Amino acid sequence: MNPPARITFAIPFWRRPAYLHEALASVVAQRSRAWRCIVMDDGGEPEADVAPVVAAFADARITHVRNPVRLGMVGNWNQGIDRAATEFVTLLHADDRLLPDYCDVVFALADAHPHAAGLATGAAIIDATGRSAFSFPDAVKRLLIPAGEPWLLAGETGLRAIARGDFVMCPTVAWRRERLGARRFDPAWKQVQDLDFLARLLLDGDSIVGTRRRVYAYRRHAASATSLQTRDLSRFEEEVAVLDRIAAQARERGWSDAARIAERKSIVKLHVGFRATSDLARGRWSDARRKLAWLLSGRGASG
Repeated sequence: MNPPARITFAIPFWRRPAYLHEALASVVAQRSRAWRCIVMDDGGEPEADVAPVVAAFADARITHVRNPVRLGMVGNWNQGIDRAATEFVTLLHADDRLLPDYCDVVFALADAHPHAAGLATGAAIIDATGRSAFSFPDAVKRLLIPAGEPWLLAGETGLRAIARGDFVMCPTVAWRRERLGARRFDPAWKQVQDLDFLARLLLDGDSIVGTRRRVYAYRRHAASATSLQTRDLSRFEEEVAVLDRIAAQARERGWSDAARIAERKSIVKLHVGFRATSDLARGRWSDARRKLAWLLSGRGASG
């Protein structure tokens, strides 16, 4: 018999049933069995292609919900929090996978830090085929993690840390539902809803605790929403907008150091510059020109 569930893995699904199978297999492979799983199907694939993937596991802890209308990515994330009935909920991306000790690591963090709103873990980067991959932006973000193990984000110090560079890999986070209350991701954003959410939690007096232990595998591939919105620069426009908002909110709170760091947007400029350099190295001249023009336009300046 399975123990009472402590965590729900809410999987917002849109496309690629093969990846979904990998994600579900990684849930079933958890050493702890104190979990439930909900696949929230937003209709990107025929139901006849998705339902059999879920049914193949023949596990009563896994359920499949087909949304009657498309909610979009952020709406589906929020539905995952709303549908969970356990102490914690993790928004496991449908193209990612867990390592077998994810639950054990998160439960240990949670028990040691009973007031934290979120428990984050480290993440290994994998490519479209599931092989280990190197990602320069992710490597840089790891350098920004605060000292200490586990690390802590709280108050102005925490806000300053994520304004410098959002190193928290959102799908690794197990959210403590009791601490979240009615707060949810803002559907006005397409890419930075996680940074906005973290900032609001910190401004509200909540804390996030995390470990460097890599118990989550995050897939970087060209067809992901992140990759597509990096290519057309829309993610960078959103990053500028959300950092301006964070700066304004920090100044209202009297957190001037955090406000100054958010206003600089150094991590956004560094990332765009890196992408432009990468495009030049690969002979993608028009992509490089667009990114360099974006940098020279001053759109990364404070609004």
